[in-house]
Amino acid sequence: MTEHKTDESGFDPQQRVDDFKKLEPEFWKHKSLEQLNDAEWEALCDGCGKCCLNKIEIKGKIKFTCVRCRFLDSKSCLCQIYEHRFEAMDDCRKIDISAVREKPRWLPKTCAYWLLDNGYPLPEWHPLITGRADSVKNAGMDLSCRQLINETKVKDYEDYIVDWQDL
Repeated sequence: MTEHKTDESGFDPQQRVDDFKKLEPEFWKHKSLEQLNDAEWEALCDGCGKCCLNKIEIKGKIKFTCVRCRFLDSKSCLCQIYEHRFEAMDDCRKIDISAVREKPRWLPKTCAYWLLDNGYPLPEWHPLITGRADSVKNAGMDLSCRQLINETKVKDYEDYIVDWQDL
């Protein structure tokens, strides 16, 4: 029996990935985003946390910053209030079809929703491919090893623009 590690709230990221076994195998290969059910949609999220970075638009281009939402746990890269995020944060964006297709692009280029909608495969480190919740972290594709600043400590976002290759 595999022992799973839970975070401070008791959430077990590996259990979430283990639950993927209940889904249709490789559903993302033959379904469009519009055809996904709620469980399949949620499973596409790799848990990198990059969509929770604050962004600014400059001259029609989205610039990512190293400033994180106050509710993003920078260790687990998960939202601490996921079920209630829209009530707590007026500017929290729901990741839906319109968000995926929005121009200019504000989702990271590693985002599974964006990749699939644009004809690209899931990356080899995605939990749906590896079966492991920690594969995103092990590939260096989440935010856990990056220097982030809580948005409550920032006055001018332009001072925190980053040019990370995976954004």
